[in-house]
Amino acid sequence: MSVAATTVRRRALSREVVMRRLGRVLLYTTVVIGTLLFTFPFLWMIKSSVTPISEMLLNPPLLLPSELIWTNYTRPFANLPFEMFYRNTVFVTLTGMMGVIVSSSVVAFAFARMRWPGRDKVFIIMISTLMLPAHVTFIPTYVIFAKIGWINTFLPLLAPEWTGSPFVIFLMRQFMMTIPLEMDDAARIDGCGWFELFWRIILPLSTPVLGVAAIYSFQYHWNAFERPLIYLNRIELFTVPLGMAMLNSRYGTDFGGLMAMSTISLIPVMFIFFVAQRYFIQGVVVSGVKG
Repeated sequence: MSVAATTVRRRALSREVVMRRLGRVLLYTTVVIGTLLFTFPFLWMIKSSVTPISEMLLNPPLLLPSELIWTNYTRPFANLPFEMFYRNTVFVTLTGMMGVIVSSSVVAFAFARMRWPGRDKVFIIMISTLMLPAHVTFIPTYVIFAKIGWINTFLPLLAPEWTGSPFVIFLMRQFMMTIPLEMDDAARIDGCGWFELFWRIILPLSTPVLGVAAIYSFQYHWNAFERPLIYLNRIELFTVPLGMAMLNSRYGTDFGGLMAMSTISLIPVMFIFFVAQRYFIQGVVVSGVKG
């Protein structure tokens, strides 16, 4: 009986090992297929950026170009002032990102750590603005900015960012609520006021969620197209997305230059993400735990 029981146990263990390995193989296969599907547009964009124009619209398309056309990367800079577009984009992105982080962190601190009448009701009202489509506000905000003379300036793109972002405020508030309140009491005993509590204790502990906010804000401002299109009419104020739109005109589309500029414009976003990837994952996980 002992030999039979041992044999049965070994068969069960071997069957379990086989099923576990099979499940792992299926998991890795699914991950690889999903990775290829998600990275295929990116790889196709890079391939198209060095493809001759004559091969762009072939059907069926070629997986590899017959020759590498590197002039797709230099031609847009020769025809349009893309250096100026990149300077404008960097200025708008960094200034807007700084405004979002500074203003949203202060508001999130007030919602998470301070106790004042109507706090939760005000927070619900603020969160409810996320359900309002941004396109609904385009006309009234344009009228307001036109009356105060802000059209054809960067102010309509930057001033609202210094009033806070509801989404970023929500993320930061959720994260700050995970910090024990005992730290506030200890800081009070040491004589810290609200500003010192925010600056010296809460803000340094909120580095992960600040990284998340920076990534979201950087990506949003760097890729912004609709708002610059509405408020900016002078070419010397154009950002990179508006400059890329100029490659598509009624007389034709520079597909090679468009793909090349798209590839270049993705480099800063990818660099920021990979540098702050650890903070991004940690901040999103922790912010979504505390309710």
